[in-house]
Order: sequence, then C-alpha cells, then structure tokens
Amino acid sequence: MILGKLWRALAAQMNKVANFFWTADPIAQLQYEYDKAVDQMKEGREGLEQYRALVERVTRQVNGDRQHVASLEARVKAYLKAGERDTASKFALELQKARKELAENETQLKLHETAYENNVTKVKHATKKLADLKHKIQKYDADLKLSRAEAELAKLATSFNFDITTDFGQIEDVIQDKIGLNRAKVRVAADLSGEGLEDIRREEAVEQAMANEALREFEIELGMVSPETSGVTADDKELGTGRVSQTAG
Repeated sequence: MILGKLWRALAAQMNKVANFFWTADPIAQLQYEYDKAVDQMKEGREGLEQYRALVERVTRQVNGDRQHVASLEARVKAYLKAGERDTASKFALELQKARKELAENETQLKLHETAYENNVTKVKHATKKLADLKHKIQKYDADLKLSRAEAELAKLATSFNFDITTDFGQIEDVIQDKIGLNRAKVRVAADLSGEGLEDIRREEAVEQAMANEALREFEIELGMVSPETSGVTADDKELGTGRVSQTAG
C-alpha cells in the first residue's frame, strides 16, 4: 500500500514535470511531432518503393506467363494442323496449366496494383497534411511571437505610468526640476544684464550734455564763436548751468 502511494506520488510529480516541459515551448513540441511525422513518411515512402518493386516483379512474371501461353497456343495449333494430335495434346495440357497460372498471377498483380495505388493516395494525402502542418506551425510561431510582443508592449505601457507616486513619475519630477532650474538661471542672467541700464544711459547723457556745454563756453571765451552764433543766450547758459548743477547734485 505504501509503495503504491509512493509510486502514484512519483508518477504525479513526473507528470507535472512532463507537463511543464510540454507547455514550456509548444512550438518546439509541434516541430518535434512534425519531424517525427516526416521521418515516418520517409520510412513509408521507402516501403512504398519496395512494394512497387514487388509489383514490377509480378508484372514481369505476368508478361512472361502471357508470352508462354501465347507460345503454347501457337504450338498446339501448329501440331493440330500437322495432324500430330498426341504432341498437340501434350502442349494443350501444358497450355491449360499455364493459363491457370497466368490467371492467378494476373489476380495477384491486380491486387498489388490496387494496394499500391491506395498507398500512393495515402502518402500523397499525408504529404499534403504535413505541408499544412508545417504552414500551421509557422503561423502559430509567428502568432505566438506577436502575442508575446503585444503583451510586452502592454506591460510597458502600464509600467510607463508617469504618476508622481511611481519611480518613473519621481524621475520625471527630478528632470522637470532640473529643466526649471536651468531656465531660471537663464532668466536671472537676462534680468541681471539689464539691471541699472537706464540709469547708466541717463548718466552718460548728462555727462555728454555737460561736456558740450563746457566746449561751447570755452569757444566763447576764446572768441571763436559769439553767444549769438553759438545759439546759446546768457539766460540759456544760466539755465543750462542750473540744469547741470541740479543734475550733478
């Protein structure tokens, strides 16, 4: 009883292992079955060739029997015409046996021909089935690979859920932070490049105006130009000096 249980348990485990390998690669299993069928088909074809050789041998025998019967018939007729009935009767008896043997051999030949044609039909049908099976294996292999790819793509699409709670989402958040920091540096640099620019420009304009005013005064002092030709009156000069003083102050 214990041995029986152990054997059943062992058989169950072996069956489990066998089922694992059976389902691990079904395409390989189909290919294995196909290869076995091809080998069997090769053996069947060799057997068919040998059987055809037998048919050919029986055919040659039947043809020989027919020639022998025809020869005996000619001899019987010839001896009858010659009036030699005793000799004709001997050949007639041999002709009777030859005809009987010919009939038996023709019957055997017909059976062999029929059996051969039936086997040829079966082999052709099996060959077509093998071709269909090969095409089916290729299709199953392609479908299986495609379904695996689709499954991987579906899994990938699910994994690439850029939610903040997932690893991908956290990585994306870090990347966005870096992008924001880089853009902020660019903005700060741009803002700093224009800081105080208007003040500098106004200061430069004031200095230029003061320089022009000083140059006109110097020209007037030297008598190179008069106040009238310089386009500057005393009031304008005083006013201009006051603006410069206010600006300088």
